[in-house]
Amino acid sequence: MQPLISIENVEQTVNEIISDIPAWRKEMIHYIKEENPELNTAIIELAQKSQLDPKALATGAYMAYKLLENEANDDEDSFLSEE
Repeated sequence: MQPLISIENVEQTVNEIISDIPAWRKEMIHYIKEENPELNTAIIELAQKSQLDPKALATGAYMAYKLLENEANDDEDSFLSEE
């Protein structure tokens, strides 16, 4: 089960993305290419094969990945601090 995404996480991530969308997307391409190359391949393949805007599709996919990753890290930090 995926973690629930907090509004604080959403606001922080969206603000980070909005400040410079092209640079953020480029950074995430390289990040996910290292962290999860199969996911990166799937995102690029979908962007190339669909009729959707490939940059918008990739940005949305990378945003979802980042939101889930941030929340998982927050949950892990909370769990460790309870011990």
